Amino acid sequence: MRAKAAAAAGVALAALAAGFVVDGRRGAPGWRRLPGTLYAHRGLHGPGVPENSLPAFRAAAQAGYGAELDVHLTADGRLAVFHDGDLSRMCGVEGTVEAFSSDVLRELRLAGTTETIPFLEEVVPLFAGKPGGLIVELKSAEDNHAALAEATLRCLDRFSVPYCLESFDPRCLLWLRRHRPEVLRGQLMQNFLKRPEGLDPWNRLALTGLFYNVCTRPDFVAVRFTDRNLPAVRLSRALGVQKALWTLRTPGEMETAAREGALAIFEDIHPKEEGTQ
Repeated sequence: MRAKAAAAAGVALAALAAGFVVDGRRGAPGWRRLPGTLYAHRGLHGPGVPENSLPAFRAAAQAGYGAELDVHLTADGRLAVFHDGDLSRMCGVEGTVEAFSSDVLRELRLAGTTETIPFLEEVVPLFAGKPGGLIVELKSAEDNHAALAEATLRCLDRFSVPYCLESFDPRCLLWLRRHRPEVLRGQLMQNFLKRPEGLDPWNRLALTGLFYNVCTRPDFVAVRFTDRNLPAVRLSRALGVQKALWTLRTPGEMETAAREGALAIFEDIHPKEEGTQ
């Protein structure tokens, strides 16, 4: 009997400890501005309209969507809206965004089109006065997380557009918690135990288990759709931490996001046209 009681107590303590670790901030007033909007992943892109391009964001804004986008800090301190860690897939050039100045990056073309890499101050005004806002992913490199977060907020604060920030890098969220706690912040995650992405074993485990939440206390967890039932995600949601799901590509996935009360980040579909909003 004592053994069973001790075991039960151990399980309860473990659950409490796990809950403390993965918990986040709840009830941030700015969150109310975000649900109800669907977010086009890297803009409303498709044939002839590259991802993270001005036409893609313009199309999303005109359709009444918000947008999820990615920012890197250039060598001269500007914010390039670009997803990948290197330029080869989208621009056919070796090297990282961080290695080049904005003038050099402006000369590159996206996916064989005439479109160029936009900068954040060009994208944000497209959503002024529109129903949708922005989910901005901070793409840190080396140790530039603080400079990246600070520059991003300096730009966003110039415009009256609802936004939140997210990152895979918990250092970005920790900076936000310390220096701009009023800004909505989200921890991006997926199952890194299955997809290592070049991470060391500790960070694969810590990011999959949301261990860094104990320090960063995010407002939401942005999780890959197929990983939404990971134990850490389910526990954080049970504790009241909000959730975003990426990247939704079917009406069924959109319906699941709505049913689970998650922010929907979609791609390759037009939810309003297909009646999945």
